[in-house]
Amino acid sequence: MPLHPQAREFLATAGSDEGAGPGSARGPMTPADILSMRAAPDRYALHRGPLTTLPFVRDEVAEEVPIRIYRADPGDALLPVVVYFHDGGFVRGSVKRSDAMGRFLAVRTGAVVVSAGYRLAPEHPFPAAADDAWTVVRDIFARPAFYQSNGSVAVAGEGAGGNLAAVAAWQARDAGLRLAHQALACPVLDAAMELPSHRDYAKGYALPAAELAWLLDTYAPGADPADPRLSPLRLPDAAGLPPATVVTAEYDVVRDEGEAYARRLEEAGVPVECRRWDGALHGFTALPGLFDQGAEARDYLAARLKEAL
Repeated sequence: MPLHPQAREFLATAGSDEGAGPGSARGPMTPADILSMRAAPDRYALHRGPLTTLPFVRDEVAEEVPIRIYRADPGDALLPVVVYFHDGGFVRGSVKRSDAMGRFLAVRTGAVVVSAGYRLAPEHPFPAAADDAWTVVRDIFARPAFYQSNGSVAVAGEGAGGNLAAVAAWQARDAGLRLAHQALACPVLDAAMELPSHRDYAKGYALPAAELAWLLDTYAPGADPADPRLSPLRLPDAAGLPPATVVTAEYDVVRDEGEAYARRLEEAGVPVECRRWDGALHGFTALPGLFDQGAEARDYLAARLKEAL
């Protein structure tokens, strides 16, 4: 389909080939440039969704990883837990920037939401972010009373966060910890970048292929693209992974990664539902205030998580 009118307007306003897309990082950059970018005001803050007032929002630590815990239920009943990993290409993003998403998920899923403040590159290269993601998931299973967890745990993430959620999902499987679901939005799942969407949408859209390559190289310089901690699509065996929901955008350089991952799960006998939003750009789920399709996709993800939990 043609680009959605809101996507077309976004590209006309923000630029298509300068790394100006949702959650992107304007590369290549020096480390000082990256620090400056992180410190700059979030120009999309008003479009990330409302900051819904909740009875419980608290910053804590899972081992050494900063987390923010959200709970919409004012009582003390044990609830399911959703672990959320933010977007930002492994080099930017934060619990603070994704605050609206944490609140949204807490309200719409009825779960305790744990938003993970994983370490960022280049200061903390691969596998630091993946290690932090696994630390948070492991801690929730190790301390259910602390999180007021009823034992039902899911992971969710967008972009780079989708990568971390998928990596944590197979690590949980291998550790004998059962996750109820994995919900991935526009996930980055294959560092080799050899699929058709890497060519078809390399230029002219929200996340140029050259920028994606730079982000991956900044996060994992010299790493083997077949390492499943970096490329969960390359995991040798997908059997026994948790059920999944995968959201993709038609005009997205990583579209085929998400859809290939869904096919691998299906072939391995894992329940999966993959839905593509035609006409959408990478990162559209992060900006429901700009993209009606983003609001629809967030509602869909939340409903799928609620059902699974």
